[in-house]
Amino acid sequence: MSGERWKVAIVGGSLAGLAAALELSRVTTADITVFEQTAGRLEGRGAGIVMQPEIEALLSISHIPPATVSVPLVERQLLHRHSPPRVFAQPQTMTAWDTLYRTFRGALRDVDYRQGVEVTTVTASDHSTTLTFADGTTSDWDMVIGADGIGSTVRQFVQPEDPRYSGYVAWRGLERESDLPPDLTRELTDRFTLFSANGVQFLCYLVPGPAGEIEPGLRRVNWVWYVNASPEAFDDIMTGQSGRRYAYFLPADDVSAASAATLHALAKTELPPLFAELIDHSAPFLQPVMDLPSSRLRRGPVLVIGDAAGTVRPHTASGTSKSIGDAAFLAQALSTHTAREPLPESALRQWENHRLRVLQDIAAVGITRAVVSRLGTTDSAPIWDGAIR
Repeated sequence: MSGERWKVAIVGGSLAGLAAALELSRVTTADITVFEQTAGRLEGRGAGIVMQPEIEALLSISHIPPATVSVPLVERQLLHRHSPPRVFAQPQTMTAWDTLYRTFRGALRDVDYRQGVEVTTVTASDHSTTLTFADGTTSDWDMVIGADGIGSTVRQFVQPEDPRYSGYVAWRGLERESDLPPDLTRELTDRFTLFSANGVQFLCYLVPGPAGEIEPGLRRVNWVWYVNASPEAFDDIMTGQSGRRYAYFLPADDVSAASAATLHALAKTELPPLFAELIDHSAPFLQPVMDLPSSRLRRGPVLVIGDAAGTVRPHTASGTSKSIGDAAFLAQALSTHTAREPLPESALRQWENHRLRVLQDIAAVGITRAVVSRLGTTDSAPIWDGAIR
């Protein structure tokens, strides 16, 4: 590679932003700055993550053995409410959002990562882009990559569109293995455990511990419970005990007493006893399932990747891997670019077309899987209608 260095701003310092920084710093001559609006510790929005090939590839090129940041599973266990479980062999490997964040952040070299910096506005010409920050200052860039999630500020410049509620929510838990009763963890260890019924889906598996531990006893039990919830109930669910109305993530410490009571009551009537017991020993948090379709990933020198580009349903287990794929293929498209040249229009057009097809294909698969479980469908009555049961 040769030529003067060019300036790239990555807005959003979560997994998609870290992937973009790692991939670009590896194959381009760009000076890269990452802007993350959260000042303190970033809070994972997904908790458990299935180890997909794109994740393994980024770990490997970062000289990190995937086995050191993941928990292997050997079986799949299908639970039923009134009959014995079905267990069969199905190896799988699991990791966690905070484990990958810590790992990728530690692998960054020669990248300026700034926390507590909020981008409020993006403006651009054909050849440069200006970012305006919350403190009123501005800076100019040759390229801006929006990796700032489902509520993306950068997307408002590329393609203004707001996410739409899908009709169901994902309650989640992430509990230390050592904090749970031994008989409970014994049933869950080494297994992907699943329960599905009309309008309800629950899955559970072990992931690395809070500091990335993978030794038995130090890991965490990750679970997610998809539940249909009416639009009327949705607003109440997303309103915390503090009175704050959350948009895309409700933390465990602000779940309202009414929502907690409904959750525990539903667990007793809708879930197998093993999962109902797990709920009783958990501090649940919530992530609504939202749809954000996309027909555009780029406007001039401004691009979006990951959830900022468009969402996929969590049933595909592909949100993180798609984000990393977006970053890897973008780096490939820019690998020969130098500051003396205009942006490689043809390569970027090919990147956009390819990643749009990937996004749309995965999104369609996710919706199909939800429909099969009658999640978010118009012909299934809401399980969560706001009443405490």
